[in-house]
Amino acid sequence: MTTNHSSSEDRPPAPLWATVIATFFGAGRLRPGPGSWGSAAAILLWWILTRWIAPNWQPWLALLLAILAVLAGIPAATRVARAAALKDPQFVVIDEVAGQLITLIATPVSWKSLLLGFILFRGFDIVKPPPLRRLERLPEGVGIVVDDVGAGLYALAVMQIMLHFGLLPR
Repeated sequence: MTTNHSSSEDRPPAPLWATVIATFFGAGRLRPGPGSWGSAAAILLWWILTRWIAPNWQPWLALLLAILAVLAGIPAATRVARAAALKDPQFVVIDEVAGQLITLIATPVSWKSLLLGFILFRGFDIVKPPPLRRLERLPEGVGIVVDDVGAGLYALAVMQIMLHFGLLPR
């Protein structure tokens, strides 16, 4: 008797490149809270990179890295989600990386700004205020990644407002 179901065992594994990108070099395999680990890995990477990049170039680099995470993340998330037979696998964290990097665009690098950016992004990502929840309904990798881009934009807006009013040191 043959069953006609499609489980992850029936599907070929995702290509290695897609798995490495989607899990952000394995950060998505960490527990508990793989999304938080993905965000923390993005912050650590950003902090390390900013040690060698002049402050006036940092906003552009953050923007470039966020765009790269989105452009590489959508096809990677699509392939990994298909291989796992899951709509939005928790271990896919490239979306958190993209959203976290967006949060940090044009934000001075200090422990306070990095911590606040982490808290704000994770909060918006978890709560998903309107219309972010609707973005999850988009197909495959687009739906996986774009809602986190929105959460990153919300967090970026709050960070910039706090900077403008002097609530976050420059």
